[in-house]
Amino acid sequence: MPYRAPVADFRFLFANVVGLEQVTATDRFAEADADVVDAILTEAAKLCEEVLAPLQRAGDTHPARLENGVVRTSPGFAEGYRAIAEGGWVSTSADPAHGGMGLPLAVTTAVNEMMASACLALQLNPLMTQGQIEALEHHASDEIKAVYLPKLISGEWSGTMNLTEPQAGSDVGALRTKAEPNGDGSYAVTGQKIYISWGDNDFTGNVCHLVLARLPDGVPGTKGISLFMVPKYLPDETGDPGRPNDLKVVSLEHKLGLHGSPTAVMQFDGATGWLIGPEHGGMAAMFTMMNNARLGVGVQGIGVAEGAYQHALAYAMERKQGRSPIADGTGSILDHADVRRMLTTMKAETYAARAIALANAVAIDMGNATGEAEWTARAALMTPITKAYGTETGCRVADLGIQVHGGMGFIEETGAAQYLRDVRVTAIYEGTNGIQAMDLVGRKMMDGGEAAYRLMDEIEAGAEAARGTLPDLAQAVWGAAETLRETTEWLVAQDMPDRFAGSVPYLMAFARVLGAHFHLASARAEGGEGPRTALAAFHITRLLPEHGALCAHVREGATGLYTLKPEDLAA
Repeated sequence: MPYRAPVADFRFLFANVVGLEQVTATDRFAEADADVVDAILTEAAKLCEEVLAPLQRAGDTHPARLENGVVRTSPGFAEGYRAIAEGGWVSTSADPAHGGMGLPLAVTTAVNEMMASACLALQLNPLMTQGQIEALEHHASDEIKAVYLPKLISGEWSGTMNLTEPQAGSDVGALRTKAEPNGDGSYAVTGQKIYISWGDNDFTGNVCHLVLARLPDGVPGTKGISLFMVPKYLPDETGDPGRPNDLKVVSLEHKLGLHGSPTAVMQFDGATGWLIGPEHGGMAAMFTMMNNARLGVGVQGIGVAEGAYQHALAYAMERKQGRSPIADGTGSILDHADVRRMLTTMKAETYAARAIALANAVAIDMGNATGEAEWTARAALMTPITKAYGTETGCRVADLGIQVHGGMGFIEETGAAQYLRDVRVTAIYEGTNGIQAMDLVGRKMMDGGEAAYRLMDEIEAGAEAARGTLPDLAQAVWGAAETLRETTEWLVAQDMPDRFAGSVPYLMAFARVLGAHFHLASARAEGGEGPRTALAAFHITRLLPEHGALCAHVREGATGLYTLKPEDLAA
């Protein structure tokens, strides 16, 4: 079964669950009415199904390679990227002043998920560019915006993000890349960066690198870091690519998956760059791009989950093995209880993660459109949940997809293993999921949990509204929200070591409850009877109960975590 974009889910969630109508009721997004959104979803689905999905296997079996300093991309990727760029899909949410569509991020989130399902390795390229566009819109000078934004938005040029160095991974403040003033407003950037997704390609006219570096007077740590635009080719007086800059791709990484996406080691040897934002303000500017990317990476996980689910379902519906245990069955392994359990789990998890991501994007849109602090706080709270739960869902669903295939899942020819290999890195890059969880219980709880409590209030109000039609499911969701509330009250009273010790189970418990809330809202919108209601019942009765064990884990804090000494662990 070829990939089919889940447009019906997006339409349903937008219309009934995540509140897109609030976004389109604002002046900023008033033109994004239901007809416009439907047209965007329809056309994006066509691109993903007909153009991008056929490239999925080619990217895996014919990886990007470095030849004499030139990156050669996988067969068909240049044509696929051209279709993305010409369709305007790089810039659906970018400012119309520079050529973007100006659509809500919620709509872009749906489009990005479809592209990730179809071909994750290629989708990563425009995702990086989208993040760079947003960073430049917020922090760059008018001169930089005029040169770079139109070409990034059109897809003529692509963008990257350069943070990591061999000795400075999650500890970004340990970076050694330096920037020296050239005396003409530009800077000479010198250093090496690693893990640079789409550090180069052979199909855009320029590759624009946002690079973190330290000025001569930059203090140690993150407060002394600045951000620079360092292009592969220096723009000439007309803004077109001119002479090559002093940078190069040293090598491409050999990876578990995402073979079609070149991950580069980049060397900057006095390369010319321009400051983005204020001196020593690099982390604030880069976080604009990183927060965009964290939502986008969570959506990558969801996209892979959808692709893996469809792949496994198609196999299960065709594979015959053993006698059917149910009357009027299909005669395939889909009739067997455990296969049905796995597939339903895959579908329920993907739907919950999708709803969380879209609600997160709606909160970002509302914050941008209204400037209201509560929406901004909601978006900030949900971003680490979206990133971590979305990518964990991708990993779990892709792993279950292999299991549904049985022995054939371990055979590369079926393509089932590629989903797991490709998605595994999403739980690591753009901040590991452990770091996302620490961010949730640390920075995002600096308000004493107020943003979290407001979200729990909405979950409980939704459960109360569903008591008339779905009393048992409503009670389960309401009770889970209360357990989460009590756990949050305990958490915010603790010191950071105890918070961090339970941060991952806390994030996953929050995601469980939040996912159940959106499933319940979907069932209620359906009228309490139908396939969405059945899926909600599966999630709430079989998956939601995990929140209790997760919350119990949280409340253990750091007690006993360090009881085993290093030598005990090594024994």
